[in-house]
Amino acid sequence: MAVDVELLRVVLDAVRPSLQADGGDCELVGVDENGVVSLELTGACAGCSLSDVTLSQGIERVLKDNVPGVTRVKAVM
Repeated sequence: MAVDVELLRVVLDAVRPSLQADGGDCELVGVDENGVVSLELTGACAGCSLSDVTLSQGIERVLKDNVPGVTRVKAVM
């Protein structure tokens, strides 16, 4: 199932304020044919030791729950 990139952007925009509250943010890099979403973490999130937790228990969970076809979220530099 192809991921609706516009819906993905809308959901990321809803998540973004919680990242920004801690001085971070994320940018959508892309989505592959397997539903893997690539994000670039920026600001305080870029070097944070908890960024893996933020991705897996935060962003990934929200995207999987709200965007059909998303299978995983990974950080890229």
